[in-house]
Order: sequence, then structure tokens, then C-alpha cells
Amino acid sequence: MTNVGRCGNGVFCHGGARILDLSGDRRLPIGDDGFERVASRSLFIDKSLLIADVLSGNSLATLFCRPRRFGKTLGMTMLKSFLELPPDGVSRAPLFEGLTIWDAEGGRYRVEQGIRPVIYISLNDVKKATWEQAYEAIAGKIAAEYERHGYLASSDALSPAQRSHFERIRALQGSRNDVESSLRLLCSYLQAHHGRGVVVLIDEYDAPVMAAHERGYYREGVDFLKGWLTGAIKDGGAALDFACLTGVQRVAKESIFSDLNNLTVDTALDRHFDERFGFTEEEVAALAEYLGHPHRYEEVKAWYDGYRFGDVDIYNPWSVLNYFGNYCEPGVYWANTATNTVVGDAVKSSDNDTLRDVFALMQPGGQVCKPLDMGVVFSESGERSNALWSLLYLAGYLTTDDVANPSNRRIRRNLRLPNREVAEVFRTEIVERFEREAGGQERLDAFHRALVCGDVGALQTELSRILMISASCRDLISENSYHMLVMGLLFGVPGYGDPVSNREEGRGYFDLRLEADPDFPCVPSGRESLPVITLELKVMKAMGNENPDTRLEILANEALEQIEDRAYDERAGGERLRYGIAFCGKEVSVVSQLLGN
Repeated sequence: MTNVGRCGNGVFCHGGARILDLSGDRRLPIGDDGFERVASRSLFIDKSLLIADVLSGNSLATLFCRPRRFGKTLGMTMLKSFLELPPDGVSRAPLFEGLTIWDAEGGRYRVEQGIRPVIYISLNDVKKATWEQAYEAIAGKIAAEYERHGYLASSDALSPAQRSHFERIRALQGSRNDVESSLRLLCSYLQAHHGRGVVVLIDEYDAPVMAAHERGYYREGVDFLKGWLTGAIKDGGAALDFACLTGVQRVAKESIFSDLNNLTVDTALDRHFDERFGFTEEEVAALAEYLGHPHRYEEVKAWYDGYRFGDVDIYNPWSVLNYFGNYCEPGVYWANTATNTVVGDAVKSSDNDTLRDVFALMQPGGQVCKPLDMGVVFSESGERSNALWSLLYLAGYLTTDDVANPSNRRIRRNLRLPNREVAEVFRTEIVERFEREAGGQERLDAFHRALVCGDVGALQTELSRILMISASCRDLISENSYHMLVMGLLFGVPGYGDPVSNREEGRGYFDLRLEADPDFPCVPSGRESLPVITLELKVMKAMGNENPDTRLEILANEALEQIEDRAYDERAGGERLRYGIAFCGKEVSVVSQLLGN
């Protein structure tokens, strides 16, 4: 910790970043998104200027759209702790005295601490099988918030009718209309009692919508949320000071927010709050230094950096914390916290055009150029070709450096995978799809073994079998169709990186290449190293009257000769294994050549 400076009050500074660690135990807040617990017991990467941004903003309501586990809930509970006039009478000011917000702009925000009534409701766990169960869960959340403000039941500022309504909601005895109006009315009760506007914080508002889409009660969920939220944010009048909401995406077409002309939507394309969710480079460097692992910074960067939010490079905070919490072991942490349904949709049931785009993303420096619609609808992922890419972006599986004009849905933006962790998610989905194409893991393993060992007979047998069981003749209509099939089968070969496709080399462009992955070597026994494998594919549309096996073999040999003639692997060095593969319908011929060092 030679470069970490003590700022007092349990705060440590490094570069432009601050870490709050009141306990001094360097405990990581993995899985804890309650600000008061984190600030008291664990270390906290200082994101307190989110408070200043919200207070100095001009919007009555702001919706923050960011991927899951990027700090949205922690940010919302921090806002609650700072802004709220606490019902229990205990000041939260000591938790903020070492943070940037306390001294920002000459301390002007100190007077804002603890002076407003706050409504805080998280819908994160409202993921039920039926609408009835979801409604009950939401009503329970509302009742709990009414209970938190239980002093209103005896407030002289409320009329007898209002106190009666308050009690019905708190006791879970309200009608459907009572519950739908409960957010607006709680705002009015708090404003009447405290004499000032209320802050409304709704965390993960879209979790019930996602569940509703998946479980078949979409319309009911959307209609309820529209009435519940709009009633408070649009019709709350003087009772509302301002509102903040979080979610993964904006649900626009279904009209949850169609009546809210006072709503500002902030996505990862926008600049205003770009540093407030996720970790910046300075913050990760400070964390690595504080935890005594500064030499691990480059590894953390390769695995978990790569997001672009507005003008700032962002790291995945969940994965960074888990990396340090698991003895600096790199791996897939963030993606394992939920199902990767959107990625699965992109890979498992996609056509060749979409699969080609997915494979393009997996190439070194790979990108696809697509427009982004921040108001895309879940149900449109299978109907609109570009909806899938927007959902992948919103969910955090893609990012872009092209952030200009964020509200323009016509601009085509270069999308890319953020980092190695997300690439591993796509790789897993690709391998699982082509395991099915191959007839199971054992058959795919047999294909991989034959490929690496140069066993032409076994490789041709496996390819023939795969063509017979998995591919329709109508799908195998061009060289691109076969290219997509073979390329997919090449993902996950032990010891090798992802296949590289159509790259310029020598005097042309090779079809496919595999090279050993230096980070994950897996050399079979009896070998000193893995060969560079180059594959050239040819397709014959019709056999004619000649012997089909002879014609395919001739074509396969032409493909093999092309690798030599155009020097596709001349610069590779070491062992080189070449394959010429010719297809016609469901027939295939394979020839090979092994060159030594």
C-alpha cells in the first residue's frame, strides 16, 4: 500500500479515487447492496457524487438503465441514506463525512443531508410464476414501506379517511384500486405530515416486467405498473420533490412511461452519469493497491474492463470484487449470477446471418455494426433483427465506443464484446449449440481429437455423421453454410483459442485457423506443442456423372494445395497441420498435410 494515502475517517485515497473502510478489515461487499451495511462493515468505492448529480439535475424523474449488478441498488440505497429524514431519528451523516460529497463544492450538499421524506421500494425479487403471485408480492412491498412510515397512522396532518386508507394498505387489506393508487397517496401523506416534497426511489422496476414476459402475464404486469408509477410521478403534483428509478432497460412501447413527459432516461450511451455505475480505471487501480495486489491490475483489466459508459471506460464491479475475493482467480463471475437467455437466443436458435455476426464478435478486435434502440421490447427479440443486438447491449453483453447522439435509433454503431469474461459466456453458448449439432459432447470431443491428431479417416467419419444428423440439405446451400458449421465445431478445442476466420495471410485470405491459446495450454501426451491448424473449404453444387468420391477428393486436394500456393501458414512457425475439406450436399472429403518445425 505504498501509494495509498490515508485521508482520515477510514478513507483511503489513490489517484482520483477514494475507498471508505470504516472497519479497516478490507472486507469486500460481495452480494451486499445496502449502503449503510456496506459503509459500516465493508469497504466502499466512493460513488457519492451520484448524490450531487441527482440534486443538481433538472429532471423531475430519472430512470437509470444499466446492466444487472453494476451498482444500481447500492447507488439507490446510498441516495436514500443521504436524503432521508430518518423515521428512526438516527442521523446517517457520519457515514458520509469522509466521502467526496461531503466536501464537494465547498460543502454545499451538507445542508441536503437528512431533510426529505423518502419512499424506497425495490422490485428486484418480484419474479413470480403468475400475475396473482406477482401482484401479492408488490402489494407486500408497498405494505412494508407503509409500515416503515407507520407514524403516519396517528398523524394529525391526515384526515380520518386518509388514516383509514393508510391502515388498509399497511394491513394488506386494500382493494386493487387502493394498491394501484398507493404510491401516489403515500407521497401525499408524507408531504402533508412533513410539509415538504417527497423523494421516490424505485429500484429494479423492470424485474416484474421481465418475469411477466417470461411467464405469460405481460399485459397485466405492464398495465399495473403504468398506473402505479404514473400516478405518483405524473399526478403527484406538489407532493413529489423528484423520483429516481433503476432497471436494465426502458420499457417504452408497452406505455409504462408513455404519459411521463417529465422522465429523463439515462442509459450507458449517455454522459451525465457515466462514472456513477460500475468501476472506473482509477477506482480499480486504487482497489488493487489497497488490497495489496497492484501487480494483478493488468489481469483484472483483460477480464473485466472494456465497457464504455458515456465518455468513461468502466469495469464490471461485481466481477472485480469477486476476483479479489477469490484469491485473484480470473473466471466468469457476473454471468453466472443469472441465466444468459439473451445470449442463448443469439446463438442457439439463430440463422446463419446472426451466427455469422456472433462469430465476427469472437474474432480478435471483432465488431458488428448495428443500430441501438434503447426502448426495445422483450417480445421483439425474435421479430426484429436489430432488437436482439439492442437487448444484448442493454443487458451488458455488448458495448460500444460510438456514444454520440444516444437517442438516435437510426445510427449504426460498432458493437463489441467488452472483455474476456463476456467472451467466455458466448463461447460456452456456442460450444453447447455445436455439441448438439455433433450429437453430444462425446462426439464433439471425438471430432476435436481427430482434428488435432491429424486423423483424416476419423475426422471425415465425424463430419459425415454430423452432416447426416444435424444439417438439412436446404440449409447447406453455399460455402458460407458449411463455413458456419465447421467454424462452430472448432470452438472449444482443448488447448486452442477461438477459430479465426477469413483473415488476410500470405497471398490471400484463409478460411479458418486454430492457434494454441498461450493462457490455457493443453498439449496431448507425446507432443511437445500444438500445431497451427489451417482449414480451407470447398463446395461442389452438383456431382455430375463422375464418381462422387473421386470428384470430392480432387476438390479437397485443390483446397489443400491452395494453402501451400497462397502461403496461408508460412509465417506460423512450428508444426503446421493443413486440411482441405470438400463438401457436396451431405457428402464430404477430407485430406491433410502435416509439416514439421
